[in-house]
Amino acid sequence: MIIDYQEIEPSLRYKLTAQSVIPRPIAWIVTENGVVNVAPFSYFTPLSSNPPTLMVSIGHKSDGSPKDTLRNIRETKKCTVCIGDISQLKKMHYSSKELDKNISEADCFDIDLVYIDKDFPPMIKDVPVAFFCKFYQEIELKESKTIPVILEIKKEYIDKGIVTDKEKFHIDFTPIARIGAHYSTLGRKIAAPEIMG
Repeated sequence: MIIDYQEIEPSLRYKLTAQSVIPRPIAWIVTENGVVNVAPFSYFTPLSSNPPTLMVSIGHKSDGSPKDTLRNIRETKKCTVCIGDISQLKKMHYSSKELDKNISEADCFDIDLVYIDKDFPPMIKDVPVAFFCKFYQEIELKESKTIPVILEIKKEYIDKGIVTDKEKFHIDFTPIARIGAHYSTLGRKIAAPEIMG
């Protein structure tokens, strides 16, 4: 079956790509601009190691205005990208609800925050991994309602409990992933020799 993307609606394109490019860890992004905003985004991926960058696609609110995360990144040029685990799934899911820009998801959904670096927004307490990022670039996609935002990683937080080999910088954790309309965690990892046979 071949599906011509020029012949289907954008909403169906989203459904197909979201279910095909999997699994994708969810970026649980914290921004701060008078009010701390916390929101999850599933269109998220590493982009490059030099410069060290991530890319996240951010949409708009139901009224057509930019989501608070996008507005805050544009204005402050900073964010903290957290990667949560299964114990945080419920709060992560709730934080996707559309709220007024003057209301913090952290307050509404009892999401604990911790300030690790004074130059960046707080990170969500007890996440295994967090990236402290600065705005790098926006990509304009003609007719798109989502904005791909490139973020440059300045620092990374790694919980000591997930480090399995300090010398080789190996870490092992189970981030929450997005698989179509559902959530999941990454399954059993397979080492390269095991794949080869």
